[in-house]
Amino acid sequence: MESTTVPSGPSSWQGTDGSRYGALTIMQLMEKKNETEAELRQLSRILESHKVDMSTPLTTFDGFPRTDIDVTQIRTTRSRIIHIRNDYKVIMQLLESKLHDIHARTPSTVASRAPINEPSSVVQITSPNEPAVPELETPFAKVSNIVTGSPAEEAGLRQDDQISKFGSVTWLNHEKLSRVRDVVQSSEGQTVTVKVVRKGTPDEELELKLKPRRGWGGSGMLGCTLVPL
Repeated sequence: MESTTVPSGPSSWQGTDGSRYGALTIMQLMEKKNETEAELRQLSRILESHKVDMSTPLTTFDGFPRTDIDVTQIRTTRSRIIHIRNDYKVIMQLLESKLHDIHARTPSTVASRAPINEPSSVVQITSPNEPAVPELETPFAKVSNIVTGSPAEEAGLRQDDQISKFGSVTWLNHEKLSRVRDVVQSSEGQTVTVKVVRKGTPDEELELKLKPRRGWGGSGMLGCTLVPL
């Protein structure tokens, strides 16, 4: 069987305490995030080339290593994915923290939040020397077709919920929802924070915990459809 292999030797994911990333700027963290997502996609393709995933058994029913697949290669790839996911989690936490810090330092003269259904709106700052600060939590996608028993339903998502944040993804960087797909693929079995606006009287802003996964009984890792707003 011919497949892509994982290189041996030192790797970019050694050490996940955040010390390597703490001094990076937001833009540098975004670059690291994109690089990590790209590597996770590549590693995922390696597993797909062997027709396995992170939970596929590598031994026969009587406990012997399977001979129809490259068990060593698969174990190495899985280990690499686990370590990179740890790095990814640290990067996301730092990125979210730095974004919160930016908003915390915004002067108290910031005008009230712009309407939530206007993704092109910005918060205006009274000082002409201060740049406009983009509204980071404007909804950019709507939830539909939730399947019973799916990860989406278990997380508490409902039909017509509007997503304002999916992990690190906001209306500023979702790129026609392609970034949401990247987060889902790189977060299998891990908890992703999802912020939604639920229409009502009044509207509710909720923070849900979603765990993308396979093997729940349906297709995909969410069990719902996301539609761009």
